[in-house]
Amino acid sequence: MKLGEEAEGLEYLPYPGELGQKIYENVSKQGWEMWVGHQTMLMNEYRLTPVDPKARKFLEEEMEKFFFGEGSDKPNEFVEPDAK
Repeated sequence: MKLGEEAEGLEYLPYPGELGQKIYENVSKQGWEMWVGHQTMLMNEYRLTPVDPKARKFLEEEMEKFFFGEGSDKPNEFVEPDAK
């Protein structure tokens, strides 16, 4: 979905539930790696912890947007590492 081209698929469900199944069926390994990088940036910029249910819900919503919606935005204050 994210890359718009055929690519190597995932070897396992990367996330539980229906969303994980949808990602497994539609997202490439490279696309998933892109999400992991984006998720790390979101967690660092917003100071999120994966044990917080609100943070998990936010990240799941962003994951859905990243792969199947309009895309997940970067925080307004985020500065690309190359731009520093």
